[in-house]
Amino acid sequence: MSAPHPLAAGPLAGITIVDLTHVLAGPYASMTLADLGARVIKVERPGSGDDTRSFPPFKGADSAYFATINHGKESIALNLKNPEDRVVFNRLLTKADVILENYRPGVMERLGFGWEDLHERFPRLIYGAVSGFGHSGPDSQRPAYDMVVQARGGVMSITGERNRDPVRVGASIGDIAAGMFLAQGVLAALLEVQKTGIGQKVDIAMLDSQLALLEHAIAITSITGEAPRPSGARHPSITPFETFHAEDGLFVIAAGNDTLFARLCTTLELPLAQDKRFATNPARCENARLLKRLIEAVTIDRPAEYWISRLTEAGIPTGPIQDVAQVLKDPQILARNMVVDVLDDDGAPAYVAAGNPIKMSGLTDPKTRAPAPRLDGNRQAILDWLDAVSPALD
Repeated sequence: MSAPHPLAAGPLAGITIVDLTHVLAGPYASMTLADLGARVIKVERPGSGDDTRSFPPFKGADSAYFATINHGKESIALNLKNPEDRVVFNRLLTKADVILENYRPGVMERLGFGWEDLHERFPRLIYGAVSGFGHSGPDSQRPAYDMVVQARGGVMSITGERNRDPVRVGASIGDIAAGMFLAQGVLAALLEVQKTGIGQKVDIAMLDSQLALLEHAIAITSITGEAPRPSGARHPSITPFETFHAEDGLFVIAAGNDTLFARLCTTLELPLAQDKRFATNPARCENARLLKRLIEAVTIDRPAEYWISRLTEAGIPTGPIQDVAQVLKDPQILARNMVVDVLDDDGAPAYVAAGNPIKMSGLTDPKTRAPAPRLDGNRQAILDWLDAVSPALD
């Protein structure tokens, strides 16, 4: 049995989160809050725990997926239908600042731990919930996964190549965006409780979160009356802003305004900056295909690295298209401590994970992360802590 992870220093030091969430959206939120210093006590199902404990890839019998999202948390296994476990859970709630859950709406109410019940008993407690469709609306009871909300929320309709079938975004942005919004909501509620002493319910829907990502698509649809379709790597409202062929493959150019476009023309020795077809961004968007062919007529003769170097020297946003293995070795990524090691129970590096992208002057940013908890691995330490800080509840 591993010892509980010492509380990290940070702006949320002293905040205790009781985390009932599983899989990705909720655990991503609690990981973010843990990286900011909160203590996260993960309440899992006895026997099996979080579903992601069985998700590949594995190192021995342990899931790397689980480890990289749940590092530094503590685990206690409780069956909330079991009277003895309910007593332990109630004791946890007396010490908690935040409770997180991602059950279908109504489940916590049936268990006697819904928002209204808990708010009456613990007025300062913040209740964070993330679900597929939220706690209101006609479809609130429907189940959902990442792909379902990417599809229904419009993201898939603009993802992929023109005249091809829509595709899912490679990262699980249905879950991750919802997790990010949940963390933001909890942080706002923590600020509010300091002012008023009253906790808030934070209700995050994965579907809502997808709509919040459609900034240009909503603008286009509302003005033109036509929904945008997939446009591959090209931005629908900025040109040139896409991939281009070099001698040895693709790279990206993002010349986002007229000044950058003029600089691009100078660097490529293309006399297009004053051409009425390309002099303004709206004109370039109207003639995007022609402009792409004219640019590639130049870039195709040299390797991508050559053009990236030339364009970078000229101050034009550009870059390679890297796979994940290349990203993990990128000097800029490494310099920002965005590749960290998750340790095993013996303190040795066991997994590679993304670092914390929230860089703050007063927040430590170690190169390693504490181990992910063993299922129920912190039970005794948590019970001892409860005994030390509060009497047992009947």
